[in-house]
Amino acid sequence: MKDAELVGVQQTLRPVLRAKALDNRLPEPILGDELAERAMRGLDPDYDRRAFGTSQLGLAAVVRAKAHDDWARAFLADHPDAVALHLGCGLDARPHRVDPPATVDWYDLDYPAIIELRQRFLPPREHCATIGSSVTDLAWLDRVPRDRPVLLIAEGLVPYLTESELRRLLTSVVEAFPSGQIQFDTVSVWAWHSSRWNPVLRKYKTQFHCGFTDPAALAEWHPRLAYVDETPMTDSPLLLARAPANVRRLYRFMNLLPGVKRSTRIVRFRF
Repeated sequence: MKDAELVGVQQTLRPVLRAKALDNRLPEPILGDELAERAMRGLDPDYDRRAFGTSQLGLAAVVRAKAHDDWARAFLADHPDAVALHLGCGLDARPHRVDPPATVDWYDLDYPAIIELRQRFLPPREHCATIGSSVTDLAWLDRVPRDRPVLLIAEGLVPYLTESELRRLLTSVVEAFPSGQIQFDTVSVWAWHSSRWNPVLRKYKTQFHCGFTDPAALAEWHPRLAYVDETPMTDSPLLLARAPANVRRLYRFMNLLPGVKRSTRIVRFRF
């Protein structure tokens, strides 16, 4: 699969998937995601010959995925009748890692070209369906049952939406379901504005389109929506424990800078 077949933000699935694949090859992986390695091998058979190990970016992506997985498992354990919406799923094998009960209906949603890749490189799973659509085309909501609690997971997605697109998405989901949990990661305003110079994003000719000084304030967008908490990202104990010494020193220095420690946050809301 050539890069040209995925465009812009769609191509950012590659470094994230590569990080999860390389993690699986470590003696003590964080995710232990064999399907990530299989999918990455399908995209790029030689992906691991150029470098091995986890870079600063790669380790952060793996830690972020672990945080989302843990929250998802906890919610589904308490709501075994839930509908799970995995938005901007890329080639992430989350339903296989989380292993929800058979009573959960899981939906992986992304652009049609990416869903085609999922069908090529990831095995099907019972009670797990795919939807090929832009996240912002909310007609996809008509294709999922809406009479049960919902778990919405958006990993690595929200910064690529505009604020108006995110507001419309969140309020539409809250109004469509009786109850649920919404979890996503977001960036600060300065990280948003400086994304045009981010070397990874520039490589894929994309950038962020929103950021928030206080993402908890997004709960004000709908009277039923309530902020629950956030989990550490750049100061994650897991990240700092598993990072190579040079990367660990870099993160500790970055966390001393005003605004950097919370420049990326994984947040959770309920309604």
